[in-house]
Amino acid sequence: MKTGADCIVEGLQKAGVKTMFGLPGGSVLDVFDRLYSSPIEFILARHEQGATHMADGYARATGKIGCCLVTSGPGATNTVTGLATAHMDSVPLVCLAGQVPLSMIGNDAFQEADTTGITRAVTKHNYLVRDVGDLPRILAEAFHVAGTGRPGPVVVDIPKNIQQAQTKACFDGPVQIRGYRPSSTGHPKQIEKLAEAINKADRPLLYVGGGAIISDAAAEVTALARKARIPVTTTLLGLGAFPETDPLALRMLGMHGSVAANYATTGCDLLISAGARFDDRVTGKISEFAPDATIAHIDIDPSAISKNVQADIPVVGDLKLVLKELLKLVKPGKRTAWLKQIAAWQKQHPFTYRQDTTDLLPQFVIEQIYKITKGDAIVVTDVGQHQMWSAQFYKYTKPRTFLSSGGLGTMGYGMPAAIGAQAGCRNKTVVNIAGDGSIQMNFQELVVAVNNKLPINVVILNNGCLGMVRQWQEMFYGKRYSSTQLGRPSKRGKPGARGGYLPDFVKLAEAHGAVGIRVETREEVDPALRKAFDTDAPVVVECLVRQAENVYPMVPSGASLTEMIHSMA
Repeated sequence: MKTGADCIVEGLQKAGVKTMFGLPGGSVLDVFDRLYSSPIEFILARHEQGATHMADGYARATGKIGCCLVTSGPGATNTVTGLATAHMDSVPLVCLAGQVPLSMIGNDAFQEADTTGITRAVTKHNYLVRDVGDLPRILAEAFHVAGTGRPGPVVVDIPKNIQQAQTKACFDGPVQIRGYRPSSTGHPKQIEKLAEAINKADRPLLYVGGGAIISDAAAEVTALARKARIPVTTTLLGLGAFPETDPLALRMLGMHGSVAANYATTGCDLLISAGARFDDRVTGKISEFAPDATIAHIDIDPSAISKNVQADIPVVGDLKLVLKELLKLVKPGKRTAWLKQIAAWQKQHPFTYRQDTTDLLPQFVIEQIYKITKGDAIVVTDVGQHQMWSAQFYKYTKPRTFLSSGGLGTMGYGMPAAIGAQAGCRNKTVVNIAGDGSIQMNFQELVVAVNNKLPINVVILNNGCLGMVRQWQEMFYGKRYSSTQLGRPSKRGKPGARGGYLPDFVKLAEAHGAVGIRVETREEVDPALRKAFDTDAPVVVECLVRQAENVYPMVPSGASLTEMIHSMA
């Protein structure tokens, strides 16, 4: 006989969990008591949202299933933003939540919340365990559902009496769930049809999304592009699926994508969507998106096909497996005229920024991060202008090296996700590029990095405002800066409460036990970053950058990809 809590720890070990994140509480203490003597590393977060983002970052960086454990009521409800973030970006994650005893559910018991009801809309699946005998099977199913098909977060809500009850039940698989049979092999006829279209196309374009990274298909994407001589553009979450140093790389497309990528998307005659979902930030005005192109869409999720853009050649299946079959049928290509046009666009319209100023510019800081790390780092961002500059001015050549909240756009994601990434990749340099607005949403998690000796590097591009919102107010709301000004940093080392900028990020870093460095000039950037990357401890580098700097190019909401604003000058 064993308790439900024993079943949970045993189930976690069977699922291969080595590291997990969370916070204890009354309704989940039985599980924590069993974890005390288990080999599983438990990293204590300071807020449940942070714990969920840590599990998310761990999953994205390692390719494994992330896991977090929280208590009932506010512990579970605090995970909702993290679950929604993972759900939108198809991140495999299992969240275990304590719950009040079954007899108390519905009685407004202390720290009771309808966790399954609250999280249903932001998870791939969820469970409320009502019988301890079902617990081993449910745990195995939770990890299976989270990691197969289109991945996503799964919540298992476990009442306290279930954790304490005893059972002889065990589960050794295989997992079989009625009605859940995700298809992995693409239909041969559809793959043949796509191969024929590629072989006939004059101006094909590969449009690669996060699915290429999820399915570990970067090698196949690269092989297809180089064999058939097809230029490649990626989404934000597809960064790293194709090396951006390759001449065929058009970099990111969409609202803040490269001019070459947006022109190529508009001018192609065959658009091959590989693990992407035609997000509105990518397509712009749908009616003018790839107007002359045959649309091919490869996706493991059949519900994604033709959801936003009608697919002429749909292929449902795992991208890696589909591309392996496709490579056998695709002929080597030349496409001299098309690639000549692509090269001209790339040369005429690179990502750039003004050079006629002595101000410290955020783009320059990111370029220096790229230069010093030689592109060999895991870059984790929050959401805002710094996120777009990180996509534009750092070149990604490997998968799982760019982590960011794409679909939900979650401010506060970066620091905890960086901690999760560092926990999963101990020998990698992890850099969290953040804004001064977003970093404050989960700054408390820095102490977790300190306590667990996870030497993350946090680079704050401090422009004294909520930058992306301020940019929209400048461009579309007559420069009426309503509630976006956070204050301007004053002189070096003297933030000052009156008229200055609070908090003092250097002192805040030091208060958490980390190293704090402030940078004000271009000359200070290189030595500050080198010191940070050479320090075997968490470091916060605050860079006081120009407030009025905007992200360009920009496609206004509702405009077509050819209607880019290149600058406001």
